[in-house]
Amino acid sequence: MKVLMINGSPRKEGNTYTALHEMEKIFEKEGIETEILHVGSKDIRGCVACLSCKKTGKCVFDDMVNEAASKFQASDGLVVASPVYYASANGTLISFLDRLFYSTGFDKTMKVGASVAAARRGGLSASYDQLNKYFGISGMPIASGQYWNGIHGAAP
Repeated sequence: MKVLMINGSPRKEGNTYTALHEMEKIFEKEGIETEILHVGSKDIRGCVACLSCKKTGKCVFDDMVNEAASKFQASDGLVVASPVYYASANGTLISFLDRLFYSTGFDKTMKVGASVAAARRGGLSASYDQLNKYFGISGMPIASGQYWNGIHGAAP
C-alpha cells in the first residue's frame, strides 16, 4: 500500500509537516509506503476552466499538479494537510487541489482520503471541512480521527 501526503504549508518543516511526519511514522510501522510532497511554497496558479485536461488527460499548466497526478493515481490513499489562514486552507494548496482533482479522470472511489489542519487559534473545523470536500465529491472514503483532525500551536 502507498499513501501520498500533501503538505500545503509554505514552511517545509513547520507545524503542518510535524503533523504529517507523525502520521508518516504510524504508516511506516504498518508497512505502508509514504511520500510527502511540499506544495505550499510552490508557484501554483488556479484553474482557468480551459477544459484542456478533458482532451489531453492532464492540466495545461505543466507544473507540480501534473507530477502529483500520476503519484495520486498510483496511491491507495491521500492525506492533505494545511495551515489555517483566515479560517481556511492555504490558497496555494486549494489551487493545487482544484486542478489536481479536476484534471484527473481516474476513478478515486476506493482511495482513502484524510485531511489535517494546523492553526494557532481558530478556523480548524472550517479548513477541515474545506479539505474533506475534495474527497466527498470524488466518492472517496474519508478517514477521520477521534476528534477533528487538527493541531494547535505557533511552533513545531
